[in-house]
Amino acid sequence: MTIILDNTGKRFGREWIFRKINYQFSSGKSYALLGPNGSGKSTLLQLLACHLSPTEGTVTYATGRQPLDADDVFRHISLCAPYMQLIEELTLDEQVAFHFNFKKPLNGISPDALIELLGLTEHADKQLRYFSSGMKQRVKFCLALMTDVPVLLLDEPATNLDENGVNWYKMLLSEYRKERLLIIASNRAEEHEMCGEKILLTDYK
Repeated sequence: MTIILDNTGKRFGREWIFRKINYQFSSGKSYALLGPNGSGKSTLLQLLACHLSPTEGTVTYATGRQPLDADDVFRHISLCAPYMQLIEELTLDEQVAFHFNFKKPLNGISPDALIELLGLTEHADKQLRYFSSGMKQRVKFCLALMTDVPVLLLDEPATNLDENGVNWYKMLLSEYRKERLLIIASNRAEEHEMCGEKILLTDYK
């Protein structure tokens, strides 16, 4: 899959977040969106996920040589971000089952196997409201990663993870990102060190 930005910009009110981005993202490659807080990393990621529309320019999507309609983009993209919320009244079992009512699991992984991958088997029957922030982040990341889509968008994916959690994140991402289009928005080196291409958002002000 490819995502092409053509003179793309986003403005909120009178303030331009970024402008005139010309870039092509391609499957099998990994990209890091870099820049200080407020530089537009999360905004660009939401724009790529079709959660926002560009103020100027275009964003186009294609699978192979076939253009992809914007209404179908969500079927091809998985997003993990700190501002995304889990349904805290659900148990972990229920949250996983709910997620895969709408998305296809990667490699046909079962709900039980995914929860084991999370390292949270003993918490499967616990409501998510009682999870720590690190446990919730594990759930959000693993659900995104283990969804069978060609594009994986991660916004500060190791937020609230301790050292063991960061190592777990890097191990899983190394194993399951192959052949996918991976884009990570972060300023923490341990989150994006595997990315081959870097994009500095301050270059597009």
